Amino acid sequence: MAKTAQDVMKMIKENDIKMVDFKMVDINGQFRHVTIPAQSFSEDIMKEGVGFDASNYGYAVVEKSDMVFIPDPETAMIDPFCEIPTLSMTGNAMIIDYPNNRPLAQYPRNIVLAAEQYMKDTGIADTMLILPEFEFFLFDDVAWNVEHNHIAVELDASQAPWNTYNEGKGNVIQHQKAYHIAKPLDTSYECRSEMCMEIEKAGYPVKYHHPEVAASGQFEIEPKLGQMSKMADGTMMIKYIIKNVAAKYGKTATFMPKPVYGEAGSGMHVHMLLLKNGEPVFSDDNGYSHLSETAHYFIGGLLKHIGALCAITNPSTNSFKRLVPGFEAPVTVGYATSNRSAVIRIPAYAKTPKMRRFELRNPDATCNPYFAYAAILMAGLDGVKNKIDPHKNGWGPYDVNLYTLSDKEKKKLKQLPTRLEDALDALEKDYKFLMEGGVFPEELIKNFIKTKRAECLKLNQIPHPAEFDRYYNC
Repeated sequence: MAKTAQDVMKMIKENDIKMVDFKMVDINGQFRHVTIPAQSFSEDIMKEGVGFDASNYGYAVVEKSDMVFIPDPETAMIDPFCEIPTLSMTGNAMIIDYPNNRPLAQYPRNIVLAAEQYMKDTGIADTMLILPEFEFFLFDDVAWNVEHNHIAVELDASQAPWNTYNEGKGNVIQHQKAYHIAKPLDTSYECRSEMCMEIEKAGYPVKYHHPEVAASGQFEIEPKLGQMSKMADGTMMIKYIIKNVAAKYGKTATFMPKPVYGEAGSGMHVHMLLLKNGEPVFSDDNGYSHLSETAHYFIGGLLKHIGALCAITNPSTNSFKRLVPGFEAPVTVGYATSNRSAVIRIPAYAKTPKMRRFELRNPDATCNPYFAYAAILMAGLDGVKNKIDPHKNGWGPYDVNLYTLSDKEKKKLKQLPTRLEDALDALEKDYKFLMEGGVFPEELIKNFIKTKRAECLKLNQIPHPAEFDRYYNC
């Protein structure tokens, strides 16, 4: 791994690199990039950066929108998807302020680094480890159209239940019966294995991969625990790798939370734990599910701010089509051990002190991972600072299947937002915890809300095919 500009120059020479690619992140968490010939790359670029217009990335900056991107040598890797030998790097955005440029506070990577620094400043912990689970669909064909006279989507996976007659090879999987299905029915095994090999080459160790529940091409790749800021970079790179390997196999990969009606949706459950001086902060043999008081307060912070968090961790209208009962997605604000119906699940298999943790189950991969992980940390730290006890607040533990409760009992429970608009309302009322330590700039939060409200308004104006089915002949 490169550590300095000289290391990067050495990589370019030793690997006969022809192009150097700078990957930047917009407000929605999408990669954008600028590429220069390798012969134009110099150590000065590592210091002075590459100019770009931040307003075109969605950032409503108070200062002039001209910014510079400073590559981080530790992110340097050879891009396996470019035919021309290409070195890829991500990094940080800076405000042009000679002689010393300042970090652009709204830039996602700067925010996650600021959140880590704030955690250290509180004295609660010095390291946050996270493990995001990547659920996604692989489709053989997908097409959509949104015109005045044609609103439609059509997708296909050869093994999907609707292909029982058309497939003709006996490889069709029954509805919602694909979980851990083995060969010969697991026809995308080689594709996913190659994804994992490339993910490991990029510096992110993989725990495992497997078919998920939905029979229409749903899968999961799970990396191992990693430092929060590194895993934010990793989330971007893992999604990039999954999509590019899928294309190599003639498929498309989507992290859309609910692409198939009636099938399980795709989430990005986030496991988390804190360390201080290398020792676990969340472990206590005498606590509920062997979690410490600090861990419970952290859970309390997450549950207190969960409505606002949903606007950041589930920032698409489609996100809330996944968060419905009956498909293993959480809908209830609460915590429990080994209970997938609660928004926070404590895995019973994490028995050793350094592995004791919990997972937040509502996020999905349409989020900007830098914003999402930083917001999760800030909510948890707020819980610890203010000693927010989840049990005393009536949020559990719920060691029962919350889906099977009676309607009367369900009414007593607090539920997650059911629409993006509701989550944005919650964020608008509850965002001060994000601004502690100057981590999230207020102008970014307000601009994010404004951008997402405009997105909701536009999508809500488009007639849906299901509305024709219901209302056309009324």
